[in-house]
Amino acid sequence: MNEEVAIRRRLHANPERGFCEYRTTCLVVARLRELGAEVALGADIMVPELRMGVPGDVDRAWREALDEGLDPQTMAALRHGTTGAVGILRGRRPGRVVAVRADIDALPLTEDGDDGHRPHRLGFASTRPGTMHACGHDGHTAIALGLARRLADRDFAGTVKLLFQPAEEGLRGGRAMAASGVLDDVDDLICIHLGLGAPTGTVHPRTHGALASVKLRATFTGVAAHAGLAPEHGRSALLAAAAGALAVHAVGQHGSAATRVNVGALDCPGASNVVPASATLDLEVRADDTAACDLLADRVTAALRGSAAAYGVTCALETTGHAPQVRCDADLADRIAAVAARVPAVTAVGGSLADRASDDAAWLLDRVRAHGGRGTYLVIGADQAGGHHQSTFDIDEDALGVGVDLLDRVVRTLGAAC
Repeated sequence: MNEEVAIRRRLHANPERGFCEYRTTCLVVARLRELGAEVALGADIMVPELRMGVPGDVDRAWREALDEGLDPQTMAALRHGTTGAVGILRGRRPGRVVAVRADIDALPLTEDGDDGHRPHRLGFASTRPGTMHACGHDGHTAIALGLARRLADRDFAGTVKLLFQPAEEGLRGGRAMAASGVLDDVDDLICIHLGLGAPTGTVHPRTHGALASVKLRATFTGVAAHAGLAPEHGRSALLAAAAGALAVHAVGQHGSAATRVNVGALDCPGASNVVPASATLDLEVRADDTAACDLLADRVTAALRGSAAAYGVTCALETTGHAPQVRCDADLADRIAAVAARVPAVTAVGGSLADRASDDAAWLLDRVRAHGGRGTYLVIGADQAGGHHQSTFDIDEDALGVGVDLLDRVVRTLGAAC
């Protein structure tokens, strides 16, 4: 078993959700330092107040991780959920600054426990009930660390920055990392993703069609009352939330953009004989145009507040995640395609891959572009068992080696480019 596969399996067995990736980040930092990389952490690479959807248990998770014996110095920098890391490797010759972004967080899913599921059968399935690497982020992290191992020879031009970004799921961490300025000197940024329907050995140097998205949490607060004795004294937060869920799905569509609206959860603790005083909706909007997405979010917000007013309750809104549309620079993608065609492990170089999901890599790409650089979203093909975000998800681990070989050649070429 090679190092990338071993790291991927270790991470797969120990998944952590966004802003709680303490063990993952400590593993990354330790390996980067072994390889002689400069390492930046915590508030140096994240603007804490720009994180979104930070869970309430980040400090409890930090204490639990610290009690397991993780490095106290690293953990001190990660406290309160400022997770993630950036590794910097400087080549022996002057050149351009090239960055590679890998996301590190897992999903709130319970992994399949059937013997037909390879991670379970081979003993590296998730050991954390309710949390699972079901999107390949464990593989992304392993590829980036494999690239660091290759670049430890320093036999390249320029500087390579490896970004290990927390909380991509739910679009919660990218904005805070971008705003830190860690990318402001970057000439070329490559954000990697495994799978997405592309088979092992294939490479797609860019994507198109990714959706901008806003994630919202609406908390309705009413007045509790006895449902039999005095229901007229109550103001039902549940009815307001239910009406709001229907109202947002009735918001008008956009004439020039594809749009999506989804209410994913309604939570309302209570009993049958109590007019409920609180209810919460978790929902999202998406569009294939950033301005249209923001307009849709404004209209959804108005619909929720209107539903609250109709039932005499209040509605507090929180943005729990947000990202603009992913945009790729064709000239950088073309350069990567030319390099990929000369990598023996790559069996085919495809064109732009259609992708209708969302990714907060968009914040990073836009930041680099705003400072005169280029960026792209690179898909490294990987055969899958189960789809992304499913309990049966698994990847062909041969794709890890393809990713390392490809990126090794790409960053050395880009760094030396005039």
